[in-house]
Amino acid sequence: MGDLEIRAAVAGDIPAIVGMLADDPLGAQRESPDDLSPYLTALERLTADPNQRLVVAVREGRVVGTLQLTIVPGLSRRGSTRSIIEAVRVHADERGSGLGTRFIEWAVEESRRENCQLVQLTSDNTRTDAHRFYERLGFVASHVGFKMQL
Repeated sequence: MGDLEIRAAVAGDIPAIVGMLADDPLGAQRESPDDLSPYLTALERLTADPNQRLVVAVREGRVVGTLQLTIVPGLSRRGSTRSIIEAVRVHADERGSGLGTRFIEWAVEESRRENCQLVQLTSDNTRTDAHRFYERLGFVASHVGFKMQL
């Protein structure tokens, strides 16, 4: 799979990250690669929050993947800490290379280092390939999620 570095995202990575977020039918409707200012503001907020990890996968100097990992302390489950994996994207020409598996394994290991007792994620109902991928990695579709646009 070649040398791969997983590291914290920096401002210079934002164009590549937003490009990956917008590179599918769902993302194309909600992302705006022409105006990066809201993404740069969001990166500042994420970087300032110790419970957030916005990371990129870099191969040969090129950003080829991204995900966000959020650590959530809680009271339920006897005061358990959980993590949430969000916005997982792999560059189109890297899909099928094993990068997605390596990325999720990284997030699970990072969650263990943070003493999380549970890792959770959501996936749009239409992403059936992603659902099979997560199930293959040991995730269980155990809940129904709800959203409200504000």
